[in-house]
Amino acid sequence: MTSQKKLNALTAGGLLVSLGIVYGDIGTSPLYTLKAIFNAVVNGGQNIDTNLVLGALSCIIWTLTLQTTVKYVLITLRADNKGEGGIFSLYSLVRKNAKWLVIPAVIGGCALLADGIITPSITVTSAIEGLQLKFPNVQVIPIVIAIITALFIIQQFGTDLVGKLFGPVMFLWFGTLGVLGLLFVVQDFSILRALNPYYAVNLLINNPMALLILGGVFLCTTGAEALYSDMGHCGRKNIRVSWIFVKTMLILNYLGQGVWVLKHGNYDSSLNPFFEIVPSQYLLFMVALATCAAVIASQAMITGSFTLISEAVRLNLWPKVRINYPSNQKGQIYVPSINWILWGGCLGIVLIFKSSGAMEGAYGLAINLTFLATTILIAAYMKRKKIPLYAIVIFLIIYGVLELTFLIGNMAKFFHGGWVTVMIGMALFTVMWSWYIARKIKNRFVKYVEIEDYYPIISELSNDISVPKYSSQLVYLTSANFKTEIESKIIYSIIQKEPKRADIYWLVHVDVVDEPYTRDYKVEFLIPGKLIRIDFKLGFRVEQRVNLLYRKVIEELVKNGEVDITSQYTSLNKHKIAGDFRFVLLEKHLSKFSKLSFYERTIMDYYFVLKRLSLSEERSFGLDSSYVDVEKVPLIFVTPDDIELNRLPV
Repeated sequence: MTSQKKLNALTAGGLLVSLGIVYGDIGTSPLYTLKAIFNAVVNGGQNIDTNLVLGALSCIIWTLTLQTTVKYVLITLRADNKGEGGIFSLYSLVRKNAKWLVIPAVIGGCALLADGIITPSITVTSAIEGLQLKFPNVQVIPIVIAIITALFIIQQFGTDLVGKLFGPVMFLWFGTLGVLGLLFVVQDFSILRALNPYYAVNLLINNPMALLILGGVFLCTTGAEALYSDMGHCGRKNIRVSWIFVKTMLILNYLGQGVWVLKHGNYDSSLNPFFEIVPSQYLLFMVALATCAAVIASQAMITGSFTLISEAVRLNLWPKVRINYPSNQKGQIYVPSINWILWGGCLGIVLIFKSSGAMEGAYGLAINLTFLATTILIAAYMKRKKIPLYAIVIFLIIYGVLELTFLIGNMAKFFHGGWVTVMIGMALFTVMWSWYIARKIKNRFVKYVEIEDYYPIISELSNDISVPKYSSQLVYLTSANFKTEIESKIIYSIIQKEPKRADIYWLVHVDVVDEPYTRDYKVEFLIPGKLIRIDFKLGFRVEQRVNLLYRKVIEELVKNGEVDITSQYTSLNKHKIAGDFRFVLLEKHLSKFSKLSFYERTIMDYYFVLKRLSLSEERSFGLDSSYVDVEKVPLIFVTPDDIELNRLPV
């Protein structure tokens, strides 16, 4: 059985893992969703009555049904990329359909990262605020900061061991949610009327604060994207089956909170219905359990952010950054730069807003953009799969209207904290977009030449003992997709800038393919024994350790007798000692004479700033700097034809 089939198999262990990995964000939404809705209503001067409670609950139930169950669980999970999910996995499936699809992919990715900053802040704060019911004078902010800081510190050590506890803890969490809700539902079965969509429609049509209420309702589904992003860890069947249990427990808890609100007509906005339905003797236990669930939700967002950035780097949508692998667990990665950016962002959110109620305004607006981006990309995927056009149009209309309505509702939060996540998202967007466009600009100025024209001179240079030997094995990384072509800058480096004699010249090309874990290579002997090209085809989730990959290929070629890397120096050759290797990297810089538009010039200036802050080429490709030479070359060659001079008479 293949690993993908094993992953998609329905197992008890897989169901438990799904509970621990997938549902942290959406599972902690009862902590603040109804509180956000009713606080908005009360602060807006409206009384809470039966129709409002039933309408709000109905909106939550049908949002979970339409947005989470139908769109993500039933439709989006079908778009698996060799078992992997997530917005960049989806983009990899459809990016050949149309170039403009990079726009929703980048917007969605940036919005997810922005959401990764607000999620730990609001979930941990909401959980710790429950302590104030027992200890009114407790200082919440220092405790929250300590928990969040500890969470980010442990990332560098890996979360394999802790992760094994996530499933049982979340099973206990969801079971407790359901039991607490059921204890109140049995006191007033009339609350089950909220299952009727009539009450949701009635609220949206007749309540003047409908859009503001929708902004709060949206919080119940903010973790839906995780169902798709974590498909590679849990498998489609495990997610679909476990969602039945999770959704049932969530709805029971929301209904129970609704019963409590109806029983307390004079609603106090300082109270949280979630903790009010907890028996007082179990409050501290529930605060502790809620804190564990909040940490798990935060962990899921942090891990998701690491995966997102690693994919963005491989797809050339983010500067090259250091990526560590703290354990042997598949998918377990650690990105130091992103870890501490998220940590700083979380502390900033906590210190600025100081309470979960204030943070609610900042939450939801960014993730709404991710939902819209996913809708567009799923429609492109449906077209690729030759789904009938009418079905695609119906899908776009239903979810386009639904998510745009939520977006309008969330825009009401803009001046109440939403601007923070929008600004964070925009800052991230400038990085992704500039990196992507700069690559397009660079590629426009790359000049390729026919490599066959240089076969004779390369062969002669290799045998020319009048030229000092530069290295026994000389390796260049090339972006040429075809074996018949080579960048003119590489030829210039070998022949003109400083003639480089070598026993064998190697051209290494890395092609990032749309499948996640492909590891293929091909060898072309362009000049037998003199010029050899290696093409690697690597999945967008495979670490590009070119040094190790190249060495592995060399070992296989030597073992098969296809190449001889023995040093040609007489003293070393007789002892069968392997020759030295040297990589030459060509680092482009922007000439001040470059003829670019103001927009392109700005993009390139920003790109070079980002490049200075990012990982160097040799480190990003896993090369040892002791045998790497970096040559600076202009992005655009300036020739004498570009300069006008007037000669004056003597």
